[in-house]
Amino acid sequence: MTMIDGVRIKKLKPIPDERGRLMEILRKDDELFITFGQVYVTTAYPGVVKAWHYHKIQTDHFTVIHGMMKIVLYDSRKDSPTFGQINEFIAGTYNPVLIQIPPMVTHGFKCIGEHEAIVVNCPTELYNYTTPDEYRIDPHSGEIPYSWDRKDG
Repeated sequence: MTMIDGVRIKKLKPIPDERGRLMEILRKDDELFITFGQVYVTTAYPGVVKAWHYHKIQTDHFTVIHGMMKIVLYDSRKDSPTFGQINEFIAGTYNPVLIQIPPMVTHGFKCIGEHEAIVVNCPTELYNYTTPDEYRIDPHSGEIPYSWDRKDG
């Protein structure tokens, strides 16, 4: 898979011991670190799609900390060398990764496990309640050439 221009992945390393485990997600000395806006948690129930949206300013940093999700990115930037490209990532308990999503890359996710999945996002910007940097597209409108159906075989 060719990565969408500006998207970066960091493989995460859970550190287990007899008490449990620890896993660093993003540090300010990481190569991927840009700046800090806030941290929040979002969840999805089994089979639920939360898509599509993009930001004009904000870079997102998604990590699925519980369960499994299919995270899908679409490069909607007309001036990008990867314009129109789609990236699919299976992320979560069995594949702990940090996905850095640059501005204007449209994205969404679907819970593909049997239980609620939990995502931590560390965006570069604060959420502005009066004028949010968030633009939405219906996940089933066909505007983005992608089907959220399960792909068997």
